[in-house]
Amino acid sequence: MQFKHCRLEFDGPVATLVLDHQEVMNAVSHDMLAGLMEAMDTLDEKREEVRCLVITGAGKAFCTGANLQGRNDQSGKRPSAGSTLETAFHPFLRRLRNLHCPIVSSVNGPAAGAGMSFALMGDIILCARSSYFLQAFRRIGLVPDCGSTWILPRLIGKARAVELSLLGERLPAEKALEWGLVNRIFDDAALAEETKKLAHDLANGPTVALAMIRRLYWDSENNSFEEQLDLEQQLQRVAGRTEDFKEGVGAFLEKRPAKFKGR
Repeated sequence: MQFKHCRLEFDGPVATLVLDHQEVMNAVSHDMLAGLMEAMDTLDEKREEVRCLVITGAGKAFCTGANLQGRNDQSGKRPSAGSTLETAFHPFLRRLRNLHCPIVSSVNGPAAGAGMSFALMGDIILCARSSYFLQAFRRIGLVPDCGSTWILPRLIGKARAVELSLLGERLPAEKALEWGLVNRIFDDAALAEETKKLAHDLANGPTVALAMIRRLYWDSENNSFEEQLDLEQQLQRVAGRTEDFKEGVGAFLEKRPAKFKGR
């Protein structure tokens, strides 16, 4: 399904959201953000069918951040960077955070600025060996945004997060793996196939439970220990009433592979 500067591809229970504006290395424009929101609407409509989402870029880049070309509005004025975040970027990031299924980021090339934040929204982040990450904001006199100042220190610590943001240096995939920013790296030619394998493994899992696992880890950053215990108890009760739980226990006792249905 084609949207403005992005598209959705379906492979059974796996949907792939492809950022696709190769002329500008998939930089994010208002048009692309509108297309991304339409794609998210489609995913909501197909929530019973889609059990894992992959995010990747078309061509040689994942996403090189905000598109700085043609940013003037119809009156010829350049919109406020802050208002653009509030009205366009933030709603998309919130949709990803609250998605009903696991997200796999397949970083096939440069992921810079907002593109780096998009990549870090994945529950599991896979990278091509040639890919790199870049906090590019200081190069144009802006501050990091799209949640990067929240996500980065939690993934790699304050010192490294501040270093990336103040110096604006490239972080190669190998170093990102060493720092714990990403999960796995593959040779460039192998990334797509390895992404497919992992995404289908997640999609064939107990996706009701996987969605709640996502919520637990997102919420844990702001919860006290006692609040997190309460949330675990609440969601475990929900998980314990699913068909997948019954199937998982039955498969374990019968020593056979489980056949989860996401219900």
